[in-house]
Amino acid sequence: MEPRFVDIHSHVVPSGDDGVQSVSEGLALATDAFEHGTRLLYATPHVSPALPLTEERERRIRESFAELRELAPLELRLGFELTPMRSFLDEDPWRYVLEHTEHVLVEIPFVGSADVFLEVGEWIERAGLTPVVAHPERTEVVLRNPGLADELAGRGWPLQVNASSLNGRHSPEMEREGWRLVDERLAALVASDGHRAARPMLLDGAYELTRARVGEERASRLFDGSALGLAASAQPTLLGNRR
Repeated sequence: MEPRFVDIHSHVVPSGDDGVQSVSEGLALATDAFEHGTRLLYATPHVSPALPLTEERERRIRESFAELRELAPLELRLGFELTPMRSFLDEDPWRYVLEHTEHVLVEIPFVGSADVFLEVGEWIERAGLTPVVAHPERTEVVLRNPGLADELAGRGWPLQVNASSLNGRHSPEMEREGWRLVDERLAALVASDGHRAARPMLLDGAYELTRARVGEERASRLFDGSALGLAASAQPTLLGNRR
C-alpha cells in the first residue's frame, strides 16, 4: 500500500518566522510534499519571545492559512510551535492546539536548561492537553543528557523526531540521537519541520530508511500520525475533494 504521511510540524504558511515568505512559496512546498506522499500537513508557525502571537500577527497568519488551504492539494491544518516562555503560563494553551487534536507542539530550547520547557509542558497538561516535544534530538540539553528524552517519553509526552535528523542533514550526534529514539521506541512521530526549499516538507526518504531499519508496521505508525489519533485523517475517504 502506498504510504500516506501525516506531517504535524512545518512552516508552510507565511507568518514572519523563518519559514516560507509567501503563500505561493508555501503552495509550491505543499504540492511537493503531496507528490511525495504527505496527505495531511500542519502549519505550525513559531511563537517565541522574538515572535509573540499578537492579535495582528494571528490575523495575518489565519488569512494566509485560509488562502493556502483553498489552494493546496492536501489537507492543511493549523497549529503553532511554542518556544517555552513563562509568559505562556498566564494564557490559555487551547489557543495553540494542533487543530482537531488535544495536543500542543512545544520545543525544548536549543541551548540552555529545560526548566521553563518543563513548566510550559505542565501548564499544557493542567488544561487537559498533551505536549508534543518537537525535535528533542536537535537540542543541546538532550544531547548532553539523553535521559531527559527518556523522562519526557515516560511522562506520556510524544517525542517528534525530524526527518532531516534521520537523513543525516544535521550533525552526526543529532542523527545518532534521532535513531536512538526510534530504535528504543521512545519516538512517537517523525515530521519534516520543513521551512523553505532548502528544508523541504518531505518525509518519504526518512520513511524508507525507517522502514528498512524497524519494519513497515512500526515505520507506518511513526509517519501516519497514529500517536495523535490522526492516522485515519490521511486515508483517501477522509480527504474530501483533495486529490
